[in-house]
Amino acid sequence: MVNRIRGLWRDDAGQDIAEYAVMLAVILVLVVGTIRLIGSNANNVFSNTASSIQ
Repeated sequence: MVNRIRGLWRDDAGQDIAEYAVMLAVILVLVVGTIRLIGSNANNVFSNTASSIQ
């Protein structure tokens, strides 16, 4: 039983999944933040262009 617990303790196969999940979360936060920033700026540019045309 002790050997089985030691084997589970040393097994690090699940760490890869957790690391990829953290990296994915960070990338998603950056992408969403960038899209929101660009989206609001693009909306302002199109609004200014439309108002200047009229």
